Amino acid sequence: MLQPPGMAHPLGSDDLGRDVLSRLIHGARVSLQAGVLTVFFALVSGVAIGLVGGFVGGYLDDVLFRVMDAVLAFPSLVLALAISAVLGQGLGNAMVAIAVVFTPQFARLTRGQVLAVKEFEFVAAARAAGASSSRLALLHVLPNITSPIVVQSVLSVAAAIIIEASLSFLGIGVRPPTASWGSMLRSGYGYIEMAPWLSVAPGLAIFATVLAVNFVGDGVQDALDPRRR
Repeated sequence: MLQPPGMAHPLGSDDLGRDVLSRLIHGARVSLQAGVLTVFFALVSGVAIGLVGGFVGGYLDDVLFRVMDAVLAFPSLVLALAISAVLGQGLGNAMVAIAVVFTPQFARLTRGQVLAVKEFEFVAAARAAGASSSRLALLHVLPNITSPIVVQSVLSVAAAIIIEASLSFLGIGVRPPTASWGSMLRSGYGYIEMAPWLSVAPGLAIFATVLAVNFVGDGVQDALDPRRR
């Protein structure tokens, strides 16, 4: 137990004698799953809400986006913490909480893009040719607003990884003994002076992953926006 990094354990062992490197690699599955899947669910629901609200407008738009504004009024981590506390501990409940937090961001982004694109001439021409509202929204408007949504999706993965790690650090996310980077930080916090490698390894993993995802997001933004090139 608590062996420093060496030949047998490249990143040391924890307070129960488990290899930190093995748990770090296994915990990557949880963190990346939480980041990618939660953003996917938030993307689907947010784009659907934004597309309906922006294209239909009227009373439905007002109701939908007053709800979205109410969700956005809460800080992301505080709202995710509250939802996770209500639903209970576990990765699935944490993913639901994170998806709820990110849905309004995609909804507002989609709505803003829809309001701009639906006034373009090609949409008016398709409407004059007899295209239905659903056809206009799905085949003419949606394909022309994907670039900012894709960029937002990539950048949101990094934020989702941080929120999942924060929930696990607070003891609301992944249940022990399942390894996640946040829970590893939590278990290493009590040994920060005696065995700092317990906290340094997952902390660096979170830092490197979030930094890499942000670099990918910047690259995607440059690739999809010729003006930035």
